[in-house]
Amino acid sequence: MEDPEKVAVITQTTLSVDDTRAIVEVLKRRFPTLVAPARDDICYATQNRQNAVKAIAKEAEAILVIGATNSSNSIRLTEVARDAGRAAYLINDASQIQPAWLQGIRCVGVTSGASAPEHLVQDVVEALKRLGASEVEERELVQEDVSFGLPSELQNRGTHTYFTSG
Repeated sequence: MEDPEKVAVITQTTLSVDDTRAIVEVLKRRFPTLVAPARDDICYATQNRQNAVKAIAKEAEAILVIGATNSSNSIRLTEVARDAGRAAYLINDASQIQPAWLQGIRCVGVTSGASAPEHLVQDVVEALKRLGASEVEERELVQEDVSFGLPSELQNRGTHTYFTSG
């Protein structure tokens, strides 16, 4: 490294707040003058979904995560469920549900990666009903209302576009 005094870090937005904090802490110990983002640069939807999986894992014996196998946040949701001691299955859609996964299971949790469309979630819920689910309960653990303003370079160009998470 040419100059260890000139080190900066940026983060991938799908990392959780906890994962990012741990990484940045290690980097700051190694590079005390590390420049980090002034504001958390985290996808709060991703963190909120991980927190939701931890919460539903307290009741659900198995968790279905709807998302692509190349989606880092969907993969991470599956890992979070497994870390909580639950069987977890990453599926693209309802057609991938294996009835054997549900044998002896009284409660199944369903979540999705941030980019999975809502209709896929509804399709999975309907498939679970066809497979014998007698009760469906939807839970909203966090009302997402984080918004992100435009960079200063774009603020005075007559544009009225805003970006909102959630």
